[in-house]
Amino acid sequence: MSFMEQISADIKAAMLSKDKEKLSVLRDIKSKLMLENTSGTGEVTAATAMKIVMKLHKQRTETYQLYMEQNREDLASEEKIQAEILETYLPKMMSEAEVAMEVSAAIAQTGASGPQDMGKIMGILSGKLAGKADGKMIASLVKQQLS
Repeated sequence: MSFMEQISADIKAAMLSKDKEKLSVLRDIKSKLMLENTSGTGEVTAATAMKIVMKLHKQRTETYQLYMEQNREDLASEEKIQAEILETYLPKMMSEAEVAMEVSAAIAQTGASGPQDMGKIMGILSGKLAGKADGKMIASLVKQQLS
């Protein structure tokens, strides 16, 4: 079953169970996937679908943090619920310790010696850890180990 078919099936299930929050999130995912499908060439790949879901999750998380800073718990709780629903469609994220091991391995592989080599390391890790770890966390760990 493709990712788009999975989303469609989950939309039907959410409609039957009258789960408004989940239905809203799933419709948002489907609309973004359909938009990508019409603007791109042919079927949306699994990697592209994951990027779209990750982007939506990141938006919800950032909005949640913004609402919490502004003491708008009513709006923040809604964003948190949506982010949690989106997490079910994301691959399992790597822990900070696992990412630190990957960073160490990449530094050893390239022979990087200082902050000027950060671009090389990030280039390797960005492709290798795409969808498995947050880019900000990777960058901070690379900076930490190179300095």
